[in-house]
Amino acid sequence: MSSSEEIGLLISKVAMRDRDAFRMLYDRTSAKLFGVCLRILKDREEAEDVLQEVYVKVWNKADRFATGKASGIAWLAAIARNQAIDRYRARKPVALNVEEMDDVEDDMPSPEASTVAADERRRINLCLEELQPNHASVVKRTYLSGWSYQEAADELGVPLNTVKTWIRRSLLALRECMNR
Repeated sequence: MSSSEEIGLLISKVAMRDRDAFRMLYDRTSAKLFGVCLRILKDREEAEDVLQEVYVKVWNKADRFATGKASGIAWLAAIARNQAIDRYRARKPVALNVEEMDDVEDDMPSPEASTVAADERRRINLCLEELQPNHASVVKRTYLSGWSYQEAADELGVPLNTVKTWIRRSLLALRECMNR
């Protein structure tokens, strides 16, 4: 059974109020859903709060999951995304005192800082291109897309320890490349 099918089955069991299935669903998906929330909110504590709301919603609405329409993880990610966007939109804008406007600093990076950041991104991308394609893919998915090591292993059809080894070696190679 694939990881996607397993998640769909767990959601179906959660719809029947199976607490063990809910615990297993949380264990298998919370890291990815936390990554979705964190990417949108850019605040760890707020993302943790939203993740808790997501799982409350999953518990209450698991019976609405339609197997066959979408994968279980896609359904869960949509809930997490929507919940995080709702929280983001609900943030109250900070009111500024007009008299203090002169003291407000510009949050935008300076042209110099923007140039340095762009150069760093270019260097990182060049170093990633030096890695074997599957190794670079695993690094990008785990560090940029929020995948767990287990999700990467399942997706690529390789053992978990292989993924860990690839990531360790890739990070060492990236550090060496960036220090050149």
